[in-house]
Amino acid sequence: MMRKSHLHRGSSFMLEPLETRALLSAATTDVDASITSALAPTETEALEAALVQQQAKKAAKSLVGSLSSLTPITTSTIPANGDLNPYGTAFVPKGFPTGGSLNPGDLLVSNFNNANNLQGTGTTIVRVTPDGQTSTFFQGSADLGLTTVLGVLKKGYVIVGNLPTLDGTGTTAQPGSLMILDKNGNIVTTFAASSLIQGPWDMAINDKGSSANLFVSNALTGAISRLDLKISDTSVSLKSITEIASGYAHRTDPSALLLGPTGLVFHNNKLYVASTDDNAVYVIKNAARRQTDDGIGKVAIQDNDHLHGPLGMTLTPDGHLIIANGDAINPDTNQPSTLVEYTTSGRFISQFSIDASPSAPFGIAITSDNSAIRFAAVDNNDNMVSIWTLPRKR
Repeated sequence: MMRKSHLHRGSSFMLEPLETRALLSAATTDVDASITSALAPTETEALEAALVQQQAKKAAKSLVGSLSSLTPITTSTIPANGDLNPYGTAFVPKGFPTGGSLNPGDLLVSNFNNANNLQGTGTTIVRVTPDGQTSTFFQGSADLGLTTVLGVLKKGYVIVGNLPTLDGTGTTAQPGSLMILDKNGNIVTTFAASSLIQGPWDMAINDKGSSANLFVSNALTGAISRLDLKISDTSVSLKSITEIASGYAHRTDPSALLLGPTGLVFHNNKLYVASTDDNAVYVIKNAARRQTDDGIGKVAIQDNDHLHGPLGMTLTPDGHLIIANGDAINPDTNQPSTLVEYTTSGRFISQFSIDASPSAPFGIAITSDNSAIRFAAVDNNDNMVSIWTLPRKR
């Protein structure tokens, strides 16, 4: 179900006629629609029309705003063993080593539930080729609960997190681990048994080739850990682990299992954190180098009109944030299962609903080359993933 973005209407305030004319003439700039309540009817109509036109232009230039006009490749994420509830998504990058089960441009999707739909028990990662063909890349042992922590290193490794439960409920959730897989889906090493790996829920990667920073959100503690890795063609080792942020709301939930910090984006040495239960996005400065805990950092996005329990998050080539709303917090029946695009300074750009029912989105991913952008989003309700392809210059 596709839904159009709408204008925000805040509290009113009075404007002088000169201010009114100035605002009407500035319709191509950012204008808060709350001013319309102070204007005469004809002026209000003119300004609202200008605002609608302005918003439409912004949406047309945005990635999310383009999705309604495109037909994605959509395929099931259910593997042979029947695992359900797709969470993580990650594209295989250009330059990934050949000779294995993966090729550049493939999409990986992790499953959180088993065939009985018990949360925290899924064991598989599904490979989706650019033309939508699927196969099982990884089959783990029983009751892993593969989370949104899913990423691919250029050296030829896949990183996946897990958060097992004993019975599918949040009260029995276990700390889990991070598993490093080779290009054929074999486990190379595992990072676990640390007070700083407590329910790895999502991840961002700063991949530097022979080294990398992994930023991991921990659902059981409401904290963010940075893992500094050393990477070779044959091994991945952990040099250090540091808690760089904490204090995000976190709790069990009868439907969502756990609510805590989720989506992470690393950009310009800043880490953006989508905190689901706080219904906000925060930013941590000096994320790749800091040795101290920055608490929750600074608020980057706080928007109850368009944020509805933010989960997965990714960065567009234009430097915008795209956020998947899970609807566990601040739900809006008129805006179910939305993907929302913002600038990193917090300005809303556009939104798009991927499902007529709530709680469908979770993991999202993006990749691009000189000619095209590919964007992927899972639909938990239908156990599907959709991949849109957009021209690089729109």
